[in-house]
Amino acid sequence: MSKEEAKKRIEKLKKEINHHRYLYHVLDTEEISDEALDSLKHELKKLEDQFPSLVTSDSPTQRVGGKALTKFKKITHHQPMLSLEDVFSEDEFSEWLKKIKKRITEARYSFFAEPKFDGLAISIVYKDGILKYAATRGNGITGEDVTQNVKTIEAIPLSLNKKINTEVRGEAIITKINFEKINMEQKRKKLQVYANPRNLAAGSIRQLDPKITALRKLDFFAYDILGSDYQTHHQKHEVLRELGFKTAKKFEKICVSENEVFLYHKKVAKLREKLPYNIDGLVVSVDSDRLLRDLGVVGKTPRGIIAFKFAPKESTTVVEDIIVQVGRTGALTPVAVLRPVEIGGVTVSRATLHNEDEIKRLGVRIGDSVIVGRAGDVIPDIKRVLLRLRTGKEKVFHVPKACPVCGKEVQKKEGEVNYFCTNKHCPARHREGLYHFVSRKAFNIEGLGPRILDAFLDFGLIYDAADIFNLKESDISPLERFGEKSAENLVREIKKAKNISLPRFIYALGILHVGEETALDLAKRFKDFNDLASAKLEELENIRDIGPKVASSIFLWFSDEQNRKFLGKLRDVGVKTENYKLRTMDYKLEGQSFVFTGEMESLSRDEAKDRVRALGGDVSGSVSKKTDYVVAGESPGSKYEKAKKLGVKILTESEFLKMIK
Repeated sequence: MSKEEAKKRIEKLKKEINHHRYLYHVLDTEEISDEALDSLKHELKKLEDQFPSLVTSDSPTQRVGGKALTKFKKITHHQPMLSLEDVFSEDEFSEWLKKIKKRITEARYSFFAEPKFDGLAISIVYKDGILKYAATRGNGITGEDVTQNVKTIEAIPLSLNKKINTEVRGEAIITKINFEKINMEQKRKKLQVYANPRNLAAGSIRQLDPKITALRKLDFFAYDILGSDYQTHHQKHEVLRELGFKTAKKFEKICVSENEVFLYHKKVAKLREKLPYNIDGLVVSVDSDRLLRDLGVVGKTPRGIIAFKFAPKESTTVVEDIIVQVGRTGALTPVAVLRPVEIGGVTVSRATLHNEDEIKRLGVRIGDSVIVGRAGDVIPDIKRVLLRLRTGKEKVFHVPKACPVCGKEVQKKEGEVNYFCTNKHCPARHREGLYHFVSRKAFNIEGLGPRILDAFLDFGLIYDAADIFNLKESDISPLERFGEKSAENLVREIKKAKNISLPRFIYALGILHVGEETALDLAKRFKDFNDLASAKLEELENIRDIGPKVASSIFLWFSDEQNRKFLGKLRDVGVKTENYKLRTMDYKLEGQSFVFTGEMESLSRDEAKDRVRALGGDVSGSVSKKTDYVVAGESPGSKYEKAKKLGVKILTESEFLKMIK
């Protein structure tokens, strides 16, 4: 990027960040997530580091907060309440460490790591051990007098255990459980629910009536104390506890090396969802207070302290192109090619745009700056376009009139949102169909993935999925990356896969509109595969949860002569289906629907689904008002948030296990 291009980008980023900071700090509202805003600030900081001459005094990186609210009396802080620089990866942490090492002469020193709370920073001044006043951070120099509201927080002592003059700084927060209770009350009163605990904590502290603040039951964690000389930062925490303050003692750690910081960061990240309050990373500081003072301040940021953020679930990036992929059903799916960005610990370079209607809804163009989200194992997608960052050079995307793979005409079927390639024998459809056939929820052939299938196709070893079951070791071993042993292992796995349950077999066929649940419904209804293949359209339409559109798709698939030949070929190579049987006569979950999100410890998600089905229950991939239970494992995704909004009952893994015992 040239200096002129960087200058234009920096100006747009500054305006965008200031817009969102004003919404959040002054109006207590927001349009985008904190993670997305952090990502914008991070990009700005990187550009300013690259082009220092473009740094201006009005840049968001040179200030701490927004304007103080006029409805409160102003208070000037004795010492500025500084902001922290953010890093999002181990590499960026290492870069920060290299910079400070140049200024430290000591051979050995340690770090102090503590949780970075997601709340509102508060400064509390004590005179002779009695609470004198409390103020918000404000713009870092001047804050708002919120003394009466802070006095309502039980975690903040009105008098200290020692009669000293000091200033304590910490974070006012709302626990997850109190946040849920407040939102439930909002729903009961048919009022708007709050977006997140941080916003609610900020709004509660800034209430004119302290009685309202008291009802919110805010909590407080102290993290710093001023006014005396201390040798280490961890000693400050010990003193804070002695004075009567709560600190995050269980999650504070002295780390003697960079690697120990990394290991602790990973450990806390795994525990994050189970904590009673929200944290978004670790604050890592040089533990020696003298070294911290010697390192000083750069701009408005202490040089010896860093905010080591957890991998975000959202981030901002740029759409560099929009391409089209052809799926196994012939559907054309537009995919955004992104400037690579790390989200949830994974580097993301592509995001699905689903279909033309979704592109129009988002208003996304090639060249747009966007917010990309990724939760759990969900495919990344674009959440929002940042329109104010447009330069005028962005290009509108148009669905191609011809298939990008085979060149045949594409059409949009009546009642469909996707465009489809009209060529049934399109190479892309054929290849994607093979990937689906051997996938985990279908034949699940261990060791046989897309790359190996591509090699089999390219070398002419297979034409269709049935040919896979005729492969011999001598066919495979000459291929690159294969030897006799690995070829033998793969052939053994292929033979094992010849016996397959009826629901998995139906799913593997890749029939349009037939997913995992529909395949199960069909397997429950028909005695064996032959009955299904000869079923009449009316029979299919009468199956619960299968409408005319899906029934027609199933009927047409089995009526197709080429598909019938393929099924005959599968029989000839020895593929056998096992009829579906419920494993128990106990139907205690009959009529109840379940949705799963997050990782489970004691069993896989597929095993959990099978247990529900065996007890007569239904499993769905999406949350709605009709959902009875959402089972939330570790690091749950957007389904968890939707369940909370809809008031759907959420079960922990242990509660679910008790239910199915």
